[in-house]
Amino acid sequence: MVVVLAAPVSSGGEGPSRIRSDVSSEVEPANDRVTITAAATPRVERRSLPQRFQPHLLVHVPRPLPAFAHPNGRGRVVGTVVTRSKYYHVPLVVWVEQLSPNRRWGLVELPYAWPRREGWIRLTGLRRETNAVEVHVDLSRHWVTVYKRAERLFGFRAATGAAVSPTPPGEYVVTDRVPFARGGYLGSFAFGISGIQPRLPPGWSGGNQLAIHGTNDPSSIGRSVSAGCMRVSEAALARLKPLLRLGTPVLITR
Repeated sequence: MVVVLAAPVSSGGEGPSRIRSDVSSEVEPANDRVTITAAATPRVERRSLPQRFQPHLLVHVPRPLPAFAHPNGRGRVVGTVVTRSKYYHVPLVVWVEQLSPNRRWGLVELPYAWPRREGWIRLTGLRRETNAVEVHVDLSRHWVTVYKRAERLFGFRAATGAAVSPTPPGEYVVTDRVPFARGGYLGSFAFGISGIQPRLPPGWSGGNQLAIHGTNDPSSIGRSVSAGCMRVSEAALARLKPLLRLGTPVLITR
């Protein structure tokens, strides 16, 4: 299989010595309920976790959907929501971040768009489901926190983008669940997400899709060394796999 997710810059031998220490059930001292600043998008603030949880609305995309600047279908078209993931061609499920007053339109982030932007899609006839899980990535602390129903489940360290290829902040969703043979530079599993890396490292020959994936270089976890993806431990992957289904929100902040 040709690997096209934005993968680690370096590689090394997989070692078990620090697997357990990379996943924590203890509350981090810093505040995990952060406000996300989204780059290159009109709406710059991400709301914090609500005091009263509301399930995330997810919709399946059966055909290319035009996204409009306003929730009425008569304004400017800002882009198109595609039907399948960028490289593995998995049917897309997107997160509706906001509903119009008549609940016929939903505001979504356009998958794989750069500059990042959002638009309103018509929800009539789309298959819907709800999701209670949300992933927060704090780039400044190299820390990933997983919430369910607005309650913190666990957190763990991650490698993030290097100075020449920083991980772009934004509001994304899981678009791919890809297993790999253990011991490779992507670890045993990758969760592709709906963002792309606009600043790939010089000489990079892989793809530009962002992902959360494993690594065969555990010493890199907790550092700014990747091409933009989040590298995590095998222990973290084991806890993520039963929770992160397609469409799960992944919120990345500086």
